[in-house]
Amino acid sequence: MVEHFSAGDGVLLGEAFVKDEVKFNLIHMITGFEGNVRLKTPEDTLVLAYSQGFRPWLWISSEVSHSEKETLIQELAEHLKDEELPGIISEPDIARRFAEVFCQGKGTSFHTHLMLEVYHCPAVHKPINVKGHVVQASIEDAPLIAKFLAGFSEDAFGKPVDPKDMLSTAEGDAASAQMYLWVVDGTSVSMAKIAHRSPRHARINDVYTPRDQRKKGYASAIVAAICERVLEERLIPMLYADGHNPAANKVYQSIGFVNAGRMNDLKFD
Repeated sequence: MVEHFSAGDGVLLGEAFVKDEVKFNLIHMITGFEGNVRLKTPEDTLVLAYSQGFRPWLWISSEVSHSEKETLIQELAEHLKDEELPGIISEPDIARRFAEVFCQGKGTSFHTHLMLEVYHCPAVHKPINVKGHVVQASIEDAPLIAKFLAGFSEDAFGKPVDPKDMLSTAEGDAASAQMYLWVVDGTSVSMAKIAHRSPRHARINDVYTPRDQRKKGYASAIVAAICERVLEERLIPMLYADGHNPAANKVYQSIGFVNAGRMNDLKFD
């Protein structure tokens, strides 16, 4: 049986969740917002969290047996049977099994949207001989950030995006003091952001370098610089990388990121 829990509940501080929290780091952020759905079992062996309209993140403790996982999935799917969920994000086996049970009850199907490789960086290996330096973005950088975000989105999803449509997001990023740019001879050539801090980690995302500036080490340099700042805060940098982007995965591994597992992002049809 699942139950709702509040933002301050201890389930995310428990030993079982902490063991898996690199992979499920985004759950920390989702559960921090009032109005989001937060479900768990009384035994703290399952957590489901999501914002309305977005795909839920589902954690089931690795300490429960296969049969117990099956029971938990069946009970969760029954609890959510009247919800119009757009998909599910979890470890591959759990994501697929929940999708099978939930979609069977709805008479629908599902497909893989993304395969996410999860990384954390206990120690950073700073690249050498990379020209330039890191700066914190300012509001004046918003138009450039919008252009970079449009390029990032096009790379990720294969559809052109008008930078004007990204300007509001870019302005928020620029004002957050968490967006960084790599600058070479006065020109910003790469970006990356600290998206969220949890009790033990800081998540990095929106890593982007325009095509004409790639293969010069800029992405490695800016992410390494941000990792140094995070480690100085006594947090461990982490990120999610597209499993179908070997170049990006290679960049992260080269500066000290260690693979912590895989998550599957499934969409319900």
